[in-house]
Amino acid sequence: MAKKKASSLQDKDGVSQPETTSKSSAKKIQSQRSKQPTAKEFISGILEGNISLLSRAITLVESTNTKHQEKANEILNACLPYANSSVRVGITGVPGVGKSTFIEAYGKYLTNKGKKVAVLAVDPSSSINKGSILGDKTRMEQLVTDKNAFIRPSPSGTSLGGVAQKTRESIILCEAAGYDTIIIETVGVGQSETMVHSMVDFFLLLKIAGAGDELQGIKRGIIEMADAIVINKSDGENVKNTKIAKVEFNRALHLYPPKESGWQPKVLTASALKNIGIDNVQEMIEEYIEFTKENGYFDSKRNEQTQFWLESTIKEGLYNSFFKNKLISETLKQEIDRLKNGESTPFSSAQKLLKLYNERS
Repeated sequence: MAKKKASSLQDKDGVSQPETTSKSSAKKIQSQRSKQPTAKEFISGILEGNISLLSRAITLVESTNTKHQEKANEILNACLPYANSSVRVGITGVPGVGKSTFIEAYGKYLTNKGKKVAVLAVDPSSSINKGSILGDKTRMEQLVTDKNAFIRPSPSGTSLGGVAQKTRESIILCEAAGYDTIIIETVGVGQSETMVHSMVDFFLLLKIAGAGDELQGIKRGIIEMADAIVINKSDGENVKNTKIAKVEFNRALHLYPPKESGWQPKVLTASALKNIGIDNVQEMIEEYIEFTKENGYFDSKRNEQTQFWLESTIKEGLYNSFFKNKLISETLKQEIDRLKNGESTPFSSAQKLLKLYNERS
């Protein structure tokens, strides 16, 4: 067997092959990672726009650890006075419609105009390990390197609305860090999109032409929540199809009752891949924000969202408190066995568990 040729560095006396990371450097990095910043350090770092501390603060917010939650609440309360100054845009659409490509093109358009953009991209969660599946951050190669952009992919977990449960808190932190446009991408796999609608100012639905789903636009549901429909992939041979789809969706939108905001939803065409029509989308969003601020709807909607947020947080807290209760957990197993044996009904078991919880609270 031929002897492996030594490198030119090894040929010279006294020169050893350099390590990628020295042991001392590795130990230092490990020490820095394990050292948790104080709440004050988090707050000052976020207000200064420190992306690393912003990311770590969002991780704290998403944690279910009690100590982490206490610290996260302290950070959130301190950041709240610096929040609520952004425009929040929700973007949804079925898989394959080109959400990530569109968000990257739209985000780059905004940063080129001097805006600071935060993208909270909510990934579907794996039912096996609960982690993100799509990895939006890897699909926005240009935006992820933009110094005026921040991308945070989060697994959607068990959240019904396709939005991570802590997205609202993440919005506050991003706004405090100076981001003036917050984009929230939802899963868009047929789940209720009510949650994202309850935390954004403008709700954008992405569609594609020639995919056989044009008639879906005539049905009630997500269309009713949309402030605009953008038909993506309007390029090449597909331009004709998108124009036809635009007419059909416009007809469908006029069948719905007027929106509370007084805004008439619009239909636009765009090609995120070719950067066509992105400027028109931004002009429309700016028109909407100006329109709703003038008639007072913008502020009233924000107030309603705050109330919804409060109620959702209470529900989540009660849910966690209930199922983390040791006595409830033990009794629940017993009641499940009784259900299997036909000794009880779901209603009576639930009543028993709730009564037990109330007595112990």
